Amino acid sequence: MTSVEERPRALLAGASRRWVRLLPWGVAFVLSVALLPTTIQVLSVDYGLNHGIASGLAVAQAAPLLLAVVRPLHAWYVIFAADVAGALVLLTVDFEERLLWPFPPMEIVGYVGLCLALGLREPRRTLLLVWLVTAGAGVGLEFAVPNGTNGNSVLLTVLSGVTLVLAGALRERYEAQRRLAEQETISEAERERRTLLEERARIARELHDVVAHHMSVITVQADTAAYRLEGVPPNVQEEFTSIAATSRESLGEMRRLLGVLRNEEAHGELAPQPGLKRIGQLVEAMVRAGVPVEFTPCDTDVSETVGLTGYRIIQEALANVVRHAPGAPTQVSVSENGEQLSVLVVNGPPPEPPTAPLEKGGTGHGLVGMRERVRLAGGTLDTGPLPDGGFRVAAQLPLTGRNFT
Repeated sequence: MTSVEERPRALLAGASRRWVRLLPWGVAFVLSVALLPTTIQVLSVDYGLNHGIASGLAVAQAAPLLLAVVRPLHAWYVIFAADVAGALVLLTVDFEERLLWPFPPMEIVGYVGLCLALGLREPRRTLLLVWLVTAGAGVGLEFAVPNGTNGNSVLLTVLSGVTLVLAGALRERYEAQRRLAEQETISEAERERRTLLEERARIARELHDVVAHHMSVITVQADTAAYRLEGVPPNVQEEFTSIAATSRESLGEMRRLLGVLRNEEAHGELAPQPGLKRIGQLVEAMVRAGVPVEFTPCDTDVSETVGLTGYRIIQEALANVVRHAPGAPTQVSVSENGEQLSVLVVNGPPPEPPTAPLEKGGTGHGLVGMRERVRLAGGTLDTGPLPDGGFRVAAQLPLTGRNFT
Protein backbone atom coordinates (compact mmCIF):
# COMPACT_ATOMS: atom_id res chain seq x y z
CA MET A 1 0.00 0.00 0.00
CA THR A 2 1.42 3.38 -0.95
CA SER A 3 1.60 5.96 1.78
CA VAL A 4 -0.30 9.18 1.24
CA GLU A 5 1.63 12.35 2.11
CA GLU A 6 0.11 14.03 5.10
CA ARG A 7 -1.50 17.33 4.24
CA PRO A 8 0.56 20.15 5.78
CA ARG A 9 -1.11 22.16 8.49
CA ALA A 10 -1.28 25.93 8.39
CA LEU A 11 0.72 28.02 10.83
CA LEU A 12 -0.92 28.23 14.28
CA ALA A 13 -3.54 25.66 13.21
CA GLY A 14 -3.35 24.05 16.64
CA ALA A 15 -4.36 27.20 18.50
CA SER A 16 -7.50 26.99 20.60
CA ARG A 17 -8.88 30.38 19.53
CA ARG A 18 -10.23 30.84 16.04
CA TRP A 19 -8.83 34.33 15.53
CA VAL A 20 -5.33 33.06 16.29
CA ARG A 21 -5.72 30.30 13.68
CA LEU A 22 -6.84 32.87 11.11
CA LEU A 23 -4.12 35.39 11.97
CA PRO A 24 -1.39 33.97 9.64
CA TRP A 25 -3.79 33.98 6.70
CA GLY A 26 -4.79 37.57 7.45
CA VAL A 27 -1.20 38.78 7.70
CA ALA A 28 -0.18 36.96 4.51
CA PHE A 29 -3.17 38.34 2.63
CA VAL A 30 -2.52 41.92 3.76
CA LEU A 31 1.19 41.68 2.84
CA SER A 32 0.43 40.20 -0.59
CA VAL A 33 -2.27 42.74 -1.43
CA ALA A 34 -0.17 45.65 -0.20
CA LEU A 35 3.20 44.61 -1.65
CA LEU A 36 2.05 43.50 -5.10
CA PRO A 37 0.95 46.93 -6.50
CA THR A 38 3.61 48.72 -4.48
CA THR A 39 6.39 46.59 -5.97
CA ILE A 40 5.08 47.11 -9.51
CA GLN A 41 4.88 50.87 -8.96
CA VAL A 42 8.34 51.22 -7.39
CA LEU A 43 10.17 48.98 -9.87
CA SER A 44 8.56 50.47 -12.97
CA VAL A 45 8.33 54.16 -11.98
CA ASP A 46 11.15 54.79 -9.52
CA TYR A 47 13.72 52.31 -10.86
CA GLY A 48 12.65 52.62 -14.49
CA LEU A 49 12.20 48.88 -15.06
CA ASN A 50 10.04 47.59 -17.89
CA HIS A 51 6.42 47.36 -16.69
CA GLY A 52 6.00 43.73 -17.77
CA ILE A 53 9.21 42.62 -16.07
CA ALA A 54 8.31 44.62 -12.97
CA SER A 55 4.89 42.96 -12.83
CA GLY A 56 6.42 39.48 -13.14
CA LEU A 57 8.94 40.17 -10.37
CA ALA A 58 6.21 41.61 -8.16
CA VAL A 59 4.03 38.54 -8.53
CA ALA A 60 6.97 36.21 -7.78
CA GLN A 61 7.98 38.24 -4.71
CA ALA A 62 4.55 38.89 -3.16
CA ALA A 63 2.11 36.12 -4.16
CA PRO A 64 4.08 33.22 -2.54
CA LEU A 65 3.53 34.86 0.85
CA LEU A 66 0.11 33.16 0.86
CA LEU A 67 1.84 29.82 0.29
CA ALA A 68 4.12 30.57 3.25
CA VAL A 69 1.19 30.00 5.65
CA VAL A 70 1.21 26.29 4.73
CA ARG A 71 4.62 25.64 3.11
CA PRO A 72 7.00 28.44 4.12
CA LEU A 73 10.12 26.69 2.84
CA HIS A 74 8.63 26.26 -0.64
CA ALA A 75 7.61 29.91 -0.63
CA TRP A 76 11.16 30.87 0.36
CA TYR A 77 12.60 29.11 -2.69
CA VAL A 78 10.44 31.23 -4.99
CA ILE A 79 10.77 34.57 -3.18
CA PHE A 80 14.52 34.30 -2.61
CA ALA A 81 15.12 33.47 -6.27
CA ALA A 82 12.84 36.33 -7.32
CA ASP A 83 14.61 38.82 -5.04
CA VAL A 84 18.06 37.87 -6.35
CA ALA A 85 16.79 37.91 -9.93
CA GLY A 86 15.25 41.34 -9.34
CA ALA A 87 18.56 42.68 -8.01
CA LEU A 88 20.39 41.46 -11.11
CA VAL A 89 17.73 42.84 -13.45
CA LEU A 90 18.03 46.27 -11.83
CA LEU A 91 21.69 46.36 -12.90
CA THR A 92 20.48 46.66 -16.49
CA VAL A 93 18.71 49.98 -15.93
CA ASP A 94 19.86 53.39 -14.74
CA PHE A 95 18.20 54.50 -11.52
CA GLU A 96 18.89 57.32 -9.10
CA GLU A 97 21.76 56.85 -6.68
CA ARG A 98 19.48 57.65 -3.73
CA LEU A 99 17.54 54.45 -4.31
CA LEU A 100 18.47 51.30 -2.40
CA TRP A 101 20.01 48.31 -4.09
CA PRO A 102 19.93 45.24 -4.30
CA PHE A 103 16.73 44.98 -2.23
CA PRO A 104 14.13 47.77 -2.39
CA PRO A 105 12.22 48.41 0.88
CA MET A 106 9.08 46.48 -0.12
CA GLU A 107 11.20 43.38 -0.83
CA ILE A 108 12.75 43.63 2.63
CA VAL A 109 9.30 43.81 4.25
CA GLY A 110 8.09 40.74 2.34
CA TYR A 111 11.28 38.79 3.09
CA VAL A 112 11.09 39.54 6.82
CA GLY A 113 7.46 38.37 6.86
CA LEU A 114 8.58 35.19 5.09
CA CYS A 115 11.33 34.64 7.69
CA LEU A 116 8.71 34.93 10.42
CA ALA A 117 6.75 32.07 8.84
CA LEU A 118 9.93 30.01 8.43
CA GLY A 119 10.86 30.45 12.08
CA LEU A 120 7.41 29.30 13.23
CA ARG A 121 7.57 26.10 11.17
CA GLU A 122 11.08 24.89 10.35
CA PRO A 123 13.75 23.39 12.68
CA ARG A 124 16.96 25.12 13.71
CA ARG A 125 19.07 23.44 11.03
CA THR A 126 16.86 24.71 8.23
CA LEU A 127 16.71 28.22 9.69
CA LEU A 128 20.51 28.34 9.90
CA LEU A 129 20.86 27.25 6.29
CA VAL A 130 18.31 29.84 5.15
CA TRP A 131 20.19 32.62 6.95
CA LEU A 132 23.57 31.48 5.60
CA VAL A 133 22.22 31.46 2.04
CA THR A 134 20.71 34.92 2.59
CA ALA A 135 23.97 36.27 3.98
CA GLY A 136 25.98 34.64 1.18
CA ALA A 137 23.74 36.18 -1.47
CA GLY A 138 24.05 39.58 0.22
CA VAL A 139 27.85 39.37 0.30
CA GLY A 140 27.99 38.31 -3.33
CA LEU A 141 25.72 41.12 -4.48
CA GLU A 142 27.79 43.69 -2.57
CA PHE A 143 30.57 43.21 -5.11
CA ALA A 144 28.20 44.37 -7.86
CA VAL A 145 26.83 47.50 -6.16
CA PRO A 146 26.73 50.35 -8.73
CA ASN A 147 28.91 53.31 -7.95
CA GLY A 148 27.24 55.78 -5.60
CA THR A 149 24.34 53.46 -4.77
CA ASN A 150 23.41 52.69 -1.19
CA GLY A 151 23.75 48.92 -0.68
CA ASN A 152 21.43 47.34 1.92
CA SER A 153 22.47 43.67 1.90
CA VAL A 154 23.69 43.96 5.48
CA LEU A 155 20.33 45.34 6.59
CA LEU A 156 18.45 42.38 5.08
CA THR A 157 20.91 39.91 6.59
CA VAL A 158 20.53 41.38 10.07
CA LEU A 159 16.74 41.72 9.95
CA SER A 160 16.23 38.21 8.57
CA GLY A 161 18.58 36.73 11.19
CA VAL A 162 16.81 38.46 14.08
CA THR A 163 13.40 37.43 12.77
CA LEU A 164 14.44 33.80 12.34
CA VAL A 165 15.88 33.65 15.86
CA LEU A 166 12.84 35.24 17.52
CA ALA A 167 10.31 33.16 15.57
CA GLY A 168 12.30 29.98 16.19
CA ALA A 169 12.42 30.73 19.92
CA LEU A 170 8.64 31.26 19.98
CA ARG A 171 8.10 27.96 18.19
CA GLU A 172 10.36 26.03 20.55
CA ARG A 173 8.67 27.59 23.56
CA TYR A 174 5.28 26.55 22.23
CA GLU A 175 6.54 23.00 21.59
CA ALA A 176 7.91 22.81 25.11
CA GLN A 177 4.58 23.92 26.58
CA ARG A 178 2.72 21.42 24.39
CA ARG A 179 4.96 18.55 25.50
CA LEU A 180 4.51 19.61 29.11
CA ALA A 181 0.74 19.58 28.70
CA GLU A 182 0.90 16.13 27.11
CA GLN A 183 3.07 14.88 29.96
CA GLU A 184 0.59 16.24 32.49
CA THR A 185 -2.22 14.46 30.62
CA ILE A 186 -0.26 11.21 30.68
CA SER A 187 0.46 11.66 34.38
CA GLU A 188 -3.24 12.21 35.07
CA ALA A 189 -4.08 9.05 33.13
CA GLU A 190 -1.48 7.15 35.13
CA ARG A 191 -2.98 8.42 38.37
CA GLU A 192 -6.43 7.30 37.26
CA ARG A 193 -5.03 3.94 36.24
CA ARG A 194 -3.31 3.52 39.60
CA THR A 195 -6.54 4.43 41.37
CA LEU A 196 -8.37 1.84 39.31
CA LEU A 197 -5.81 -0.82 40.17
CA GLU A 198 -6.06 0.02 43.84
CA GLU A 199 -9.85 -0.27 43.65
CA ARG A 200 -9.55 -3.61 41.88
CA ALA A 201 -7.20 -4.87 44.56
CA ARG A 202 -9.57 -3.71 47.29
CA ILE A 203 -12.50 -5.49 45.64
CA ALA A 204 -10.40 -8.63 45.29
CA ARG A 205 -9.49 -8.52 48.99
CA GLU A 206 -13.11 -8.06 50.02
CA LEU A 207 -14.29 -10.86 47.76
CA HIS A 208 -11.65 -13.15 49.17
CA ASP A 209 -12.47 -12.23 52.75
CA VAL A 210 -16.22 -12.72 52.30
CA VAL A 211 -16.67 -15.48 49.74
CA ALA A 212 -13.54 -17.56 50.23
CA HIS A 213 -14.12 -17.78 53.97
CA HIS A 214 -17.64 -19.16 53.60
CA MET A 215 -16.66 -21.53 50.79
CA SER A 216 -13.82 -22.87 52.90
CA VAL A 217 -16.19 -23.45 55.81
CA ILE A 218 -18.61 -25.36 53.54
CA THR A 219 -15.77 -27.50 52.22
CA VAL A 220 -14.46 -28.34 55.70
CA GLN A 221 -17.92 -29.10 57.03
CA ALA A 222 -18.73 -31.40 54.13
CA ASP A 223 -15.37 -33.20 54.36
CA THR A 224 -15.60 -33.79 58.10
CA ALA A 225 -19.31 -34.60 58.33
CA ALA A 226 -18.66 -38.35 58.38
CA TYR A 227 -16.29 -37.95 61.31
CA ARG A 228 -18.35 -35.48 63.30
CA LEU A 229 -21.72 -37.17 62.84
CA GLU A 230 -22.42 -40.73 63.85
CA GLY A 231 -24.36 -43.15 61.68
CA VAL A 232 -24.20 -41.18 58.43
CA PRO A 233 -25.74 -43.35 55.67
CA PRO A 234 -23.55 -44.05 52.60
CA ASN A 235 -25.78 -42.06 50.26
CA VAL A 236 -25.60 -39.05 52.58
CA GLN A 237 -21.83 -39.45 52.83
CA GLU A 238 -21.66 -39.46 49.02
CA GLU A 239 -23.71 -36.27 48.97
CA PHE A 240 -21.31 -34.59 51.42
CA THR A 241 -18.36 -35.70 49.28
CA SER A 242 -19.98 -34.18 46.18
CA ILE A 243 -20.64 -30.94 48.05
CA ALA A 244 -17.02 -30.78 49.19
CA ALA A 245 -15.70 -31.44 45.67
CA THR A 246 -17.95 -28.79 44.15
CA SER A 247 -16.95 -26.29 46.83
CA ARG A 248 -13.25 -26.92 46.27
CA GLU A 249 -13.63 -26.49 42.52
CA SER A 250 -15.58 -23.26 42.94
CA LEU A 251 -13.04 -22.00 45.47
CA GLY A 252 -10.18 -22.74 43.06
CA GLU A 253 -11.85 -20.92 40.17
CA MET A 254 -12.67 -17.96 42.38
CA ARG A 255 -9.06 -17.68 43.55
CA ARG A 256 -7.77 -17.76 39.98
CA LEU A 257 -10.24 -15.02 39.02
CA LEU A 258 -9.19 -12.95 42.01
CA GLY A 259 -5.59 -13.37 40.91
CA VAL A 260 -6.49 -11.88 37.54
CA LEU A 261 -8.36 -9.05 39.27
CA ARG A 262 -5.35 -8.26 41.46
CA ASN A 263 -2.76 -8.45 38.69
CA GLU A 264 -3.30 -6.29 35.60
CA GLU A 265 -0.47 -8.04 33.79
CA ALA A 266 -2.40 -11.32 33.80
CA HIS A 267 -4.24 -11.83 30.54
CA GLY A 268 -6.35 -14.73 31.71
CA GLU A 269 -6.46 -17.64 34.08
CA LEU A 270 -3.34 -19.78 34.00
CA ALA A 271 -5.05 -23.07 34.86
CA PRO A 272 -6.70 -25.13 32.10
CA GLN A 273 -10.19 -23.80 31.44
CA PRO A 274 -13.28 -26.01 31.40
CA GLY A 275 -14.72 -26.92 28.02
CA LEU A 276 -17.34 -29.13 26.41
CA LYS A 277 -15.78 -32.29 27.83
CA ARG A 278 -16.50 -31.16 31.38
CA ILE A 279 -20.18 -30.46 30.80
CA GLY A 280 -20.95 -34.08 31.73
CA GLN A 281 -19.39 -33.57 35.18
CA LEU A 282 -21.39 -30.38 35.57
CA VAL A 283 -24.62 -32.19 34.70
CA GLU A 284 -23.82 -35.01 37.14
CA ALA A 285 -23.34 -32.47 39.93
CA MET A 286 -26.72 -30.93 39.12
CA VAL A 287 -28.39 -34.35 39.16
CA ARG A 288 -26.90 -35.03 42.60
CA ALA A 289 -28.27 -31.66 43.69
CA GLY A 290 -31.79 -32.83 42.80
CA VAL A 291 -32.19 -31.36 39.30
CA PRO A 292 -33.41 -33.97 36.77
CA VAL A 293 -31.19 -33.13 33.79
CA GLU A 294 -31.06 -34.92 30.45
CA PHE A 295 -27.84 -34.27 28.58
CA THR A 296 -27.13 -34.76 24.88
CA PRO A 297 -23.35 -34.43 24.39
CA CYS A 298 -21.37 -33.47 21.30
CA ASP A 299 -17.87 -34.70 20.38
CA THR A 300 -17.05 -31.81 18.04
CA ASP A 301 -13.59 -30.31 18.44
CA VAL A 302 -13.89 -26.59 19.10
CA SER A 303 -11.52 -23.81 20.08
CA GLU A 304 -10.80 -23.09 23.72
CA THR A 305 -12.85 -19.89 23.51
CA VAL A 306 -15.96 -21.62 22.17
CA GLY A 307 -15.62 -24.52 24.62
CA LEU A 308 -15.29 -22.22 27.61
CA THR A 309 -18.20 -20.06 26.43
CA GLY A 310 -20.46 -23.09 25.99
CA TYR A 311 -19.51 -24.44 29.40
CA ARG A 312 -20.18 -21.12 31.17
CA ILE A 313 -23.54 -20.69 29.45
CA ILE A 314 -24.71 -24.14 30.57
CA GLN A 315 -23.27 -23.59 34.05
CA GLU A 316 -25.14 -20.31 34.50
CA ALA A 317 -28.36 -21.68 32.99
CA LEU A 318 -28.36 -24.69 35.34
CA ALA A 319 -27.57 -22.43 38.29
CA ASN A 320 -30.63 -20.34 37.36
CA VAL A 321 -32.74 -23.51 37.31
CA VAL A 322 -31.59 -24.35 40.83
CA ARG A 323 -32.30 -20.81 42.03
CA HIS A 324 -35.62 -20.12 40.32
CA ALA A 325 -37.12 -23.51 39.40
CA PRO A 326 -35.74 -26.15 41.79
CA GLY A 327 -36.55 -29.68 40.71
CA ALA A 328 -37.73 -28.66 37.22
CA PRO A 329 -36.97 -31.18 34.45
CA THR A 330 -34.19 -29.81 32.27
CA GLN A 331 -32.77 -30.72 28.87
CA VAL A 332 -29.19 -29.78 27.96
CA SER A 333 -27.92 -30.37 24.45
CA VAL A 334 -24.79 -29.45 22.54
CA SER A 335 -24.76 -30.07 18.80
CA GLU A 336 -22.95 -29.04 15.66
CA ASN A 337 -25.01 -27.09 13.16
CA GLY A 338 -22.99 -26.44 10.03
CA GLU A 339 -20.31 -23.90 10.92
CA GLN A 340 -21.86 -23.20 14.33
CA LEU A 341 -22.15 -24.91 17.69
CA SER A 342 -25.65 -24.93 19.16
CA VAL A 343 -25.97 -24.85 22.95
CA LEU A 344 -29.49 -25.33 24.32
CA VAL A 345 -30.75 -25.43 27.91
CA VAL A 346 -34.51 -25.77 28.39
CA ASN A 347 -36.24 -26.32 31.71
CA GLY A 348 -39.89 -26.87 32.48
CA PRO A 349 -41.87 -25.41 35.36
CA PRO A 350 -40.92 -26.57 38.88
CA PRO A 351 -43.00 -29.48 40.25
CA GLU A 352 -43.97 -27.28 43.18
CA PRO A 353 -43.83 -23.50 43.28
CA PRO A 354 -40.98 -22.50 45.63
CA THR A 355 -42.22 -21.07 48.91
CA ALA A 356 -39.30 -18.63 48.99
CA PRO A 357 -36.57 -17.76 46.52
CA LEU A 358 -33.24 -19.46 47.04
CA GLU A 359 -31.51 -16.09 46.76
CA LYS A 360 -32.81 -12.66 47.65
CA GLY A 361 -32.07 -9.51 45.71
CA GLY A 362 -30.93 -11.10 42.44
CA THR A 363 -28.87 -8.76 40.27
CA GLY A 364 -29.63 -10.23 36.87
CA HIS A 365 -25.91 -10.29 36.06
CA GLY A 366 -26.09 -13.92 34.94
CA LEU A 367 -27.90 -13.26 31.67
CA VAL A 368 -25.81 -10.15 31.09
CA GLY A 369 -22.65 -12.20 31.53
CA MET A 370 -23.95 -14.82 29.09
CA ARG A 371 -24.61 -12.20 26.42
CA GLU A 372 -21.19 -10.65 26.91
CA ARG A 373 -19.40 -13.98 26.55
CA VAL A 374 -21.40 -14.91 23.45
CA ARG A 375 -20.77 -11.50 21.88
CA LEU A 376 -17.02 -11.77 22.46
CA ALA A 377 -17.04 -15.24 20.88
CA GLY A 378 -18.86 -13.84 17.83
CA GLY A 379 -22.14 -15.71 18.39
CA THR A 380 -25.77 -15.00 19.25
CA LEU A 381 -27.88 -15.71 22.33
CA ASP A 382 -31.64 -16.11 22.65
CA THR A 383 -33.26 -16.34 26.09
CA GLY A 384 -36.82 -16.11 27.32
CA PRO A 385 -39.69 -17.76 29.20
CA LEU A 386 -41.79 -20.56 27.71
CA PRO A 387 -45.62 -20.72 27.62
CA ASP A 388 -45.70 -23.62 30.11
CA GLY A 389 -43.77 -21.63 32.72
CA GLY A 390 -40.29 -22.90 31.85
CA PHE A 391 -37.31 -21.06 30.48
CA ARG A 392 -35.11 -21.43 27.39
CA VAL A 393 -31.47 -20.47 26.78
CA ALA A 394 -30.16 -20.99 23.24
CA ALA A 395 -26.74 -19.92 21.96
CA GLN A 396 -25.21 -20.15 18.50
CA LEU A 397 -21.40 -20.02 18.56
CA PRO A 398 -19.03 -20.09 15.58
CA LEU A 399 -16.79 -23.15 15.64
CA THR A 400 -13.75 -20.87 15.28
CA GLY A 401 -14.37 -18.41 18.09
CA ARG A 402 -12.26 -15.39 18.88
CA ASN A 403 -9.96 -15.47 21.88
CA PHE A 404 -10.75 -13.17 24.76
CA THR A 405 -9.55 -12.69 28.29
